[in-house]
Amino acid sequence: MFVTPAYAQAAQAPFGGDIFGMILPLIAIMGVFWFLLIRPQQKRVKEHEELVKNVRRGDVVVTTGGLIGKIAKVVDDNEVSIDVADGVRIRLQRNAISEVRSKGEPAATEAKK
Repeated sequence: MFVTPAYAQAAQAPFGGDIFGMILPLIAIMGVFWFLLIRPQQKRVKEHEELVKNVRRGDVVVTTGGLIGKIAKVVDDNEVSIDVADGVRIRLQRNAISEVRSKGEPAATEAKK
């Protein structure tokens, strides 16, 4: 009925007792989070930045608020002007563009004679 001293002395720590055995699972969990969560999110952010940087006049875009319109004018590096209906033009920050539906024709640099 009583635990003999021999059994009590032979028991080991539940995690093996070494620090590497405790740190290894934490490193593995951090690696899984990096490859499954953080890295794909960084790729999506880079793709969105590239998409927003390359918009030009004539592109049909969707805003984060759900408005669909055609870019009428690129105001500066941070703003664009969008036609959402006949006679309705709004100014919008570039980072509020969520997707480009169709690419328009690039604007002519010189007037044709």
